[in-house]
Amino acid sequence: MSTPAAPPCLAAAEPDPIDVLLAAGRLRRRAGALAASAAFGRRAMLKLKHDPKQLVDSAAIPILFTVLFTYLFGGAISGSTGEYLKVLLPGVLSMSIAIVTMYGGGRLAQDVRSGAFDRFRGLPVWRGAFVLGGLLSDVARYLFASAIVVVLGLLMGYRPDGGALGVLAAVALVVAFGLSLSLLWAAVALAVQDPAVVISIANAVLMPLSFASNIFVQPSTMPGWLQAFVDVNPLSHVASAARDLMNDTGGAGGAVAWSLIATAAITLVCGPITLRLYSKQG
Repeated sequence: MSTPAAPPCLAAAEPDPIDVLLAAGRLRRRAGALAASAAFGRRAMLKLKHDPKQLVDSAAIPILFTVLFTYLFGGAISGSTGEYLKVLLPGVLSMSIAIVTMYGGGRLAQDVRSGAFDRFRGLPVWRGAFVLGGLLSDVARYLFASAIVVVLGLLMGYRPDGGALGVLAAVALVVAFGLSLSLLWAAVALAVQDPAVVISIANAVLMPLSFASNIFVQPSTMPGWLQAFVDVNPLSHVASAARDLMNDTGGAGGAVAWSLIATAAITLVCGPITLRLYSKQG
C-alpha cells in the first residue's frame, strides 16, 4: 500500500530585518551631531537642486546692485566706474550676503508650517542638527552669491590690490557675518512660523541697514544724526573691513575687529534663543 504524499511545505517567511540585526549583534548607533547636521544640510542642498528658483535671488541681487549702482553713480561720485568699483564692490558683497540671509529663515518657517519640522524633531538625533544643517546649506548659497559679485566685478574692470588672499579673507568675513544673521532669522522663523512675515521683518531691518551705511557713499556727505547711525551700523563695519582687505588699504585691523565683535555678539545672543525656541516647538 502506497504511503500518502506529504503536504507541500509552506514557504518560509522572510526574516524581519530587525531580527537579523539583533541576531548578528549589529545595532545601528545613534547618528552623531555632525553626521546628523550634514544629513540635514544635504537635504537642504537637494531642495535647491530640485527647485533651482531658490537661487534666483542669490544671483539677481548681486548682479542688480553691482551693475545698476556702478553705472548710475560711478561717474558722479568717483569720476569713473573703475574708481567707484573699489568702493562699491566690497560693500555690495557685504550687502548682498546680508540680504540673502533672510531666505534661510523663510525656508525654516516653511518647514514648520508644512509639518516636516515636527517629523524631524521626532528623530533620535541631536536637537540642533536641523538648524545647523540649514546653516551649512546657507554657506553654499553665500559662497555662490560672493562668487557672482567678485567675478562680475572682475569683468567690469575691478582689480583688487589685496590679491586673491585679500578677496578670500573678505569673503570669509562676510560669510561669517551672514551666518550670524541666519541665526537671527531662524529665531524669527521659529517665533512667527510664517515665511511671508519672516521676509517682511527681515526687509524692514536689512533695508535701512543697507542704505544708511557707507556702502554707496562716504558718511561725511550725510547729516550728523545719520552719520551717528552709520558709525554704529554693523553692516558699515563689515563693508569697511571687506573694502580694506580687498583693496589692501592698510586700515583693516580696526574694521575687521569690529566686524568680528558684531558677528560674535549676534551669534551669542541669537544662537541660544534659536535653540530654545526649537526645543519648545510642539
